[in-house]
Amino acid sequence: MSFFNNLSRLFGEQLPSGAKAPQANAPQLKLAKKPEKAKPAKSKNPVAPQAQPVVRPIQLSVDNQVALREAQAKAREIIVEAKDEAMAIHTEAEKKARKIEKQLEEQQKFLENKLDRLDDRLSGLERKEDYLEQEKEKIANTKLEIEKTKEKILENLQKVSKLSQDEAKRMLMDGLEKKMASEMAKYIREQEEVAKQEADDKAAQILIDAMKYGATDNVAEYTVSVVDIPSEEIKGKIIGKSGRNIHSFERRTGVDVDLDASPTEVKLSCFDPVRREIARISLERLVKDGRIQPTRIEEVVDKVEKEIEKVIFEAGKQLCHAVGVYNLPSGLIAMLGRFKYRFSYGQNMITHTMEETKIGTKVAHELGLDVNIVKLGCLLHDIGKVAEDPDDNHIALGVRIAKKFGMPQAVVDCIAQHHEDEPFTGPEQMAVYVADAISGARPGARYENHEEYIKRLEDLELIATSYPEVKQAYAVQAGRELRVLLEAEKSKDDDVEVLAVKIRDEIQEKVMVPGSVRVTVIRENRAEVKTK
Repeated sequence: MSFFNNLSRLFGEQLPSGAKAPQANAPQLKLAKKPEKAKPAKSKNPVAPQAQPVVRPIQLSVDNQVALREAQAKAREIIVEAKDEAMAIHTEAEKKARKIEKQLEEQQKFLENKLDRLDDRLSGLERKEDYLEQEKEKIANTKLEIEKTKEKILENLQKVSKLSQDEAKRMLMDGLEKKMASEMAKYIREQEEVAKQEADDKAAQILIDAMKYGATDNVAEYTVSVVDIPSEEIKGKIIGKSGRNIHSFERRTGVDVDLDASPTEVKLSCFDPVRREIARISLERLVKDGRIQPTRIEEVVDKVEKEIEKVIFEAGKQLCHAVGVYNLPSGLIAMLGRFKYRFSYGQNMITHTMEETKIGTKVAHELGLDVNIVKLGCLLHDIGKVAEDPDDNHIALGVRIAKKFGMPQAVVDCIAQHHEDEPFTGPEQMAVYVADAISGARPGARYENHEEYIKRLEDLELIATSYPEVKQAYAVQAGRELRVLLEAEKSKDDDVEVLAVKIRDEIQEKVMVPGSVRVTVIRENRAEVKTK
């Protein structure tokens, strides 16, 4: 109705003031006649009457009539259009309502079907549970029946054989032992013959090994590695512009590079054999590749450091195979491989372990001891020396490692008693002790001075790495120089000189060194960007 009211108000505003809005059904408005002039009424009052307003009828001209008819026609069109639009809206609303109602009905049917399926499934589960309970009861009853039947059968067998169960089992084992006795004796005789045939060869091999490792070696053979180069021109690439390549290589690997020994050789000197081996492999790869620059040097060294773990594992595997020990845990084999780069008083640990194991095995054969116990005891007696925890002595660490990997108690006793820290619990433990003493005490086996030399270099590096801002530290030039690399994020440029003075003073206080030690502290920032 508001639409029609607005329409009426619109037409009402278009009419002259005082005129009434025309009716919709009126086809035409008649023009009003001119009213006659009203005669003035006579008044008895002498006072002049007031003027009354005169209401005049509206007179429409022909143009106004045409406009009025057009407005009426337009109004009728608007009304018709409004009705059509209202009808269309009403129809659309009814369609949507029916569609929504249909969707609701479908959803209701779907939910009802789903509820029915859930009810059916729950019913099925309940039936299955009941069935399973019944089956369990049947199985339990069947087991009881089987046990009863078994007992009856055993009773019948005992009555028939007139023997108890233990007596029948003992008779069966005695029969098997008699049957296998001849084969066991034959096998033992064959093994004895093999042992007799190999005894002379083994004894000769032990003597040869003892003579081979009895020669006196100098310290340089333990601290120097040699890398062959194709020509002397390669030395220029190794040095680099202003020596940046060789300085980067020495700083990253912690070794000293000697280029003056031979035109076709480069000597790498370092007390730490692991570093020296990493440097040797890295330099060989750089020379073969030809691209020797600081960034490439770091990439190759990082890769070799990861691969050295595989080398250590292979060394441990070779050591185990050389002494005839197999099926050890891989973690224990990897620890044995560290003997390749570990020295005890100048004696290489792999050499010492292999020599001691062969001696101990021979002693065990001669005395009729348990060869496997002696062999494992000799192989693992110094395993604590390559443990990651340096605070405890190597015997306690070795016992802990052996127990961790599930070694037999007899082998653990061999490790614990090979320095007479505990009383011997058996002849196998004494054999391990004797073999260790023979290998370590023979002439030329060990060098006390070399051990002290390595200890001094390790102390120098330990002092430097005790500071939190130090990233790496290397003792080079046979302990005459200590190179310290700082982490740029944890330090400032002013810390370089201050830290160098602190390390120097601590070295003078704690370490006995022949001569002076130069402390070099390095801090650098580096940015690396790769193209897409």
